[in-house]
Amino acid sequence: MKVTPIKTPPVYVHDNLFDVIKNNLKDIKEESVLVVTSKIVALSQGRIASPEKVERDDLIPQEADYYLPREFNKYGFCLSVKNSTLIASAGIDQSNANGDFVLWPENIQAAANEIREFLIEQFKLKKVGVIITDSHVLPLRWGTHGTSLAHSGFLALNNYIGKPDIFGRLLKVSQANIAEGLASAGVVVMGEGNEQTPLCLIEEVGFVQFQDRNPSQEELEFLKISIEDDIYAPLLTSVKWITGKKTE
Repeated sequence: MKVTPIKTPPVYVHDNLFDVIKNNLKDIKEESVLVVTSKIVALSQGRIASPEKVERDDLIPQEADYYLPREFNKYGFCLSVKNSTLIASAGIDQSNANGDFVLWPENIQAAANEIREFLIEQFKLKKVGVIITDSHVLPLRWGTHGTSLAHSGFLALNNYIGKPDIFGRLLKVSQANIAEGLASAGVVVMGEGNEQTPLCLIEEVGFVQFQDRNPSQEELEFLKISIEDDIYAPLLTSVKWITGKKTE
C-alpha cells in the first residue's frame, strides 16, 4: 500500500472544493482512494461559526445526536455521538480554521459521492474510492487517529464470516473495516498541525473491493450500530445522554 499526502495552499471559507482537488491532484490511477479531510469539505460549504457570536457549548446541542455536558469529563470535553460516531464536541473544531469554529459538513455522504463522481469525470476513471475523514480518540489510548465519516466507490467492510482461518476454523464475527483502516492511514500521513496536506492518495490496495457506483442505502445502514447493540453497550448505556436537536 502506498500512502501519499498532497500539499495544498491554505483552504478558506467558500473555496471551491473541486478546484482545490483539481489544482493539486495531478493524476490518479484506476482503483486508488482519495482521502479528503472533512475540514476542507466543511469550509467549502461555509460550515463555520464565529466564537464572537456563539459559544461552542451552544453549538454542540445543535450539531450532536446525543451529548454529555463537559462537567462529566475531567478534561472539559463534551462527549457526543454524531452520525454513529463517538467524538468530542460533535466534531466542532478550531484548528486550522483561522479563528472560527468549523462544523462537520452537511450531507457528508452526498459530498463523498460528489467527489467520487468528479474524479470519475475529471480523470476518466471507472473505479475510484473516496473517504472523508476526521480525527478522534479511542478509549484507553492517548492520541488521535483517523476515522471515516463517509466513503464511496468501494465496500467499507471485507466480510470474513464463514471463511476458514489458517487452521480451518470458520470465522463467526470477523469483518475488516476497510474504510476505517484507510482513513487512519490517510490521517496519520496528512498530520494534525500545519502540514497543509488535507488530501491524501492511497494506491496499490489489492485488498479493497472497488465498486463503479456510490454505496447503496442498505450498505450504509449496515455500517451503523445502535448504542444498545454495540459491544460497548454496558458503558454507553450507563450514562444519561442528552438528545441533541439533530435527532429531535
